[in-house]
Amino acid sequence: MASVVYSHQFSWPARWAEESKTKEGAPNEIVRLDEAVPESDASPATEESIPRAFEGMIGASEALKSVLAHVKTVAPTDSTVLLEGETGTGKELISQAIHTLSQRKTRNFVKLNCAAIPLGLLESELFGHERGAFTGAITRKIGRFELADKGTLFLDEVGDIPPELQAKLLRVLQEQEFERLGSTQTQRVDVRLVAATNRNLAQMVSDKVFRDDLYFRLNVFPIVIPPLRERREDIPLLVEFFVQEFSRRMNRQIDTILASTMEQLTDYPWPGNIRELQNFIERAVILTTGSTLRAPLGDLKSPIESESAGTTLKQVESGHILKILRETRWVVGGPRGAAARLGLKRTTLLGKMRRLGLSRPSPEVAI
Repeated sequence: MASVVYSHQFSWPARWAEESKTKEGAPNEIVRLDEAVPESDASPATEESIPRAFEGMIGASEALKSVLAHVKTVAPTDSTVLLEGETGTGKELISQAIHTLSQRKTRNFVKLNCAAIPLGLLESELFGHERGAFTGAITRKIGRFELADKGTLFLDEVGDIPPELQAKLLRVLQEQEFERLGSTQTQRVDVRLVAATNRNLAQMVSDKVFRDDLYFRLNVFPIVIPPLRERREDIPLLVEFFVQEFSRRMNRQIDTILASTMEQLTDYPWPGNIRELQNFIERAVILTTGSTLRAPLGDLKSPIESESAGTTLKQVESGHILKILRETRWVVGGPRGAAARLGLKRTTLLGKMRRLGLSRPSPEVAI
């Protein structure tokens, strides 16, 4: 049975140029993308084989199929879903698919990145506020929970919600009710929650920085999104898709990818996952002047990896944290602070700084 490819305007199998060799091992001709696989041998993904909810998801690996099978299982229910995975693995796309396959698909799909909102404004963003609730509140504001009533709310980076708000979030999940800031009137909602995080919530519970009861309430149906390095067979599909997409946007005609290039792209671990691969291919298309993709393969070297040769893990961690602290002028908290850059809670980063003996060489430390 042919593998099913979940994609948007994409055909299977991926076709890239191969450097065929003679018996003596000398390179022969480069095959163009449109000649690499005869049309009769290709298995284009039909509308029936690609659920509309999965449009934009590229791959045919068992790891991706397993994730999508879980999505199809849980989507028709109203249960809370927790998406876990590294940054750039496509958690938002998965959340959108869950909504599209649910009974709430005709209602609102509301998104909020909890790490992108200043701590002082997060409660207002989630639950809304009344006029005069605080300085600057000149009008009533409807929060994300009310906007998502009868629909789905996607909370990204849920691990960044501060402890003082976790109890209020737990109440909404359990009772489906809350009060706006500055109001005593209880608002009742019917919201299906999909949460996502790139952090280890179980460890955060052990560290006493995340409520265990909230964790258990979020962890009703966890789905772990695998990193790209664990689904390498999908990389050629993603590369072809992004080359075609960016070529179309930039009005380029790129129809050839060297097999050696594809091999290096497949072997690279992609610590930033699909987002990093996408940005890299965009840069490659910009740099390409002919019909053969010229990828800047020399850029595929992790700066942390090159700096850490011959050093201990503690030294690597200390050096990386110190680098980010200097770049943020030693600002730890806030959306542009070092903690946000490192994907850590402010308190967790301060603890690591104490453990590693990191302190600003100045009496004035901006926190």
